[in-house]
Amino acid sequence: MTHAGFAERDVTLLDLLDRALDKGVVLRGDLTLAVADVDLVYVGLQVLLSSVETAERMRRTGRIPDDPGPAERESPVAGP
Repeated sequence: MTHAGFAERDVTLLDLLDRALDKGVVLRGDLTLAVADVDLVYVGLQVLLSSVETAERMRRTGRIPDDPGPAERESPVAGP
């Protein structure tokens, strides 16, 4: 099945990797381990995959904020 207006072409893994590194890819996810509806472990993941040049360009233009220090990060688990 082809779509009108789109040219068919082979896309290699190298093409995909080049585009991902040039534009940047952000992956976010949360993982919670629970037993009997009691949350035991929470893991929050944020991954930015880009080239160094792209990351520097994004930081200069304000598209990605500076990384907060450990004291500034919010903890998903409430304290005692």
